Amino acid sequence: MQFMITKLPGVILLEPKVFEDERGFFLESYQKQQFINAGISSDFVQDNHSRSRQETLRGLHYQIQQPQGKLVRVVAGEIFDVAVDLRRTSPTFGEWVGFYLSADNKKQMWVPPGFAHGFYVISAWAEMLYKTTDYYAPKWERTLLWNDPSIGIQWPLVDGKAPLLSPKDAVGTLLNKAETFE
Repeated sequence: MQFMITKLPGVILLEPKVFEDERGFFLESYQKQQFINAGISSDFVQDNHSRSRQETLRGLHYQIQQPQGKLVRVVAGEIFDVAVDLRRTSPTFGEWVGFYLSADNKKQMWVPPGFAHGFYVISAWAEMLYKTTDYYAPKWERTLLWNDPSIGIQWPLVDGKAPLLSPKDAVGTLLNKAETFE
């Protein structure tokens, strides 16, 4: 597995080695020792499965207490996956990275604690699996506004149409008013 460092310290794009032949393919999506060697020594406590239709944007979510690291991969379709640095003492505070993750490219993204996470569905449908390092805690969940101009995420909106948002995501908090991490 290749672990590619991104412009945001801690966020890593992963590309597994795929063994493919006429029968199909095999890959390791997680191997503890390889992750430790790459600097990801977190234990995972929860697996989540999300299915969303095209033009759905989920996020940008984080937990201010019980922060979650997330290992994200797509098993059907394609998404644009985003992490935003919410660590006030970081030189990259308020900056973002985004990558296309798909069932075809089999890439994964590691989003460590201290970052907001969100994704936008490019394909007709997408299904993603993600592991978390802490349990979901609704009372600590926060939502950063997906289109905050101070962050400037370049979402690849299908045909330029407004994304499908949950009521919670539609009224997310601007970065300058959001609870963030030390």
